[in-house]
Amino acid sequence: MSGFFDRLNDVSSPRIGLGCMNLSHGYGQHVPETEALRVLEEAFDMGYRHFDTATLYGGTANERLLGLALKTKRRQLFLASKCGMALDAETGKRVIDGRPNTLRRQCEESLARLKTDHLDIYYLHRLDRNVPIQESVGALGRLVDEGKIGAVGLSEISAETLRKGNAEYSVAAVQSEYSLWTRNPEIALKQACAELDIALVAFSPLGRGFLTGSVQENTLWASGDMRAGMPRFSKENLPHNLSLLADFNAHAARLGMSSAQLALAWLKARGRHIVPIPGTCSVAHLRENLLAETIVLDDATVTQLNGMMLPEQVAGARYNDSQQGDIDTEEFPIERH
Repeated sequence: MSGFFDRLNDVSSPRIGLGCMNLSHGYGQHVPETEALRVLEEAFDMGYRHFDTATLYGGTANERLLGLALKTKRRQLFLASKCGMALDAETGKRVIDGRPNTLRRQCEESLARLKTDHLDIYYLHRLDRNVPIQESVGALGRLVDEGKIGAVGLSEISAETLRKGNAEYSVAAVQSEYSLWTRNPEIALKQACAELDIALVAFSPLGRGFLTGSVQENTLWASGDMRAGMPRFSKENLPHNLSLLADFNAHAARLGMSSAQLALAWLKARGRHIVPIPGTCSVAHLRENLLAETIVLDDATVTQLNGMMLPEQVAGARYNDSQQGDIDTEEFPIERH
């Protein structure tokens, strides 16, 4: 396996990592700093070693938070962050900028916020369509050569873009949304990662809460919760999608595990190179998710799960038009129900 896994092994990291976005960004919830620090401390104490953040999250607040929480534990961690997408300080809007000078500047700023002299991996958060991927990857490669980052990563990109970038400088990992109800990586990216010995880091492996049963028809979205603008969670599509959960939940109950644990175990079974990074603000859910580390599903169970929540059965796109314009991933045709 790739050097990505060598670095995870160096810190005795479980296969399951921690996506830290939820603590500062994305779902409209405000987690007081003292509580967020406690969550991160508990995560470390229970065994998490792979922590994933980004310049974008909370307008740099998430990186600052991790810097406070983990600075004394740095040598015991695998620390990942992302560049190339940030919030404009004046407008609050996302700005995608993959120019080499921008990536270098953002790296220096990330290192300062995270209170470290290097990152284990630094991802290009989104492809800048105005900058050839080779230029962005080349810039990240130079940061590897200088010892500022341990490896190059890419996020929400297609197999074709991955191959172009990897030809410029070795890519260690790709982040993509991947779960039982979001299988876009299976179009081409998953196979390309396996072929090129690149880790596939699965973000939102619990379907942004959908697969855990925490989303209901009457769920009221908090202000700023990105799911309110995602077609799959709309009042038109959500009832149909919730109907797909019954068999999955029943299967988890029969196996004596939570739906979240079954979802994570299924992802692990999809390939040795797949690394789920569920996010949560709950210590109880941290523990629940990490217990999936020890679950190994038999082939019959995996086959049954493979037939659930297929792309043609799920109603609605995973992103709205604005969000979709920012990504480069392969997409399934959208079914109308």
